[in-house]
Amino acid sequence: MIVIDASALAAFFLREEGWENLKPYMKRGFSVDHVVKEFYNAVWKANYLFKTLDYESMRKVLELFNSYIEKNLILEPEDKYIDRALSIALKAGITLYDSLYIALALDKKNPTNNPRRETKRYRTKTRRQSTTLKQNQYNTATGLNP
Repeated sequence: MIVIDASALAAFFLREEGWENLKPYMKRGFSVDHVVKEFYNAVWKANYLFKTLDYESMRKVLELFNSYIEKNLILEPEDKYIDRALSIALKAGITLYDSLYIALALDKKNPTNNPRRETKRYRTKTRRQSTTLKQNQYNTATGLNP
C-alpha cells in the first residue's frame, strides 16, 4: 500500500484533469487523518468559490469519499508524525501539510502517492491552490529516491 495525499484524493473524486491516471493508486492506501479536512476544504472550494460543483453533486462526492475511507484508506493520527513532519518541512522548504504525508511514507516505507510530483505546479479550475512536491524536495526531505 502507498500513502495517498489530499491533492490526489481531490483530483480523483472531483474528476479533475488526469484523474483517470490515479485509478491504479486508489485501491488501498494510508493517509494522515488530516486528509479528511483537506479533502472537505477542496470540495467546499469547488462548490462555494469556483462554482464547479453543485450542492447535490457535492453531497454525492462526500458520500462516496466517506465510503472510500471506510473501506480503502487507513487513516493514521497526524500527531504521531507532526514532529518528524516539521523537521522535513524545515529541511526541504515545503509545507507542514505535505511533510506529514512524507513522514507517514517514511514510517511505512512506502512512496507517496502523487504521480504529478515531477511537475512544479499542477493547477486546475477547481483547485487553484493544488500543489505537488518537486522531485528534488522529496529527495532532500527523505534522502531517498522514490
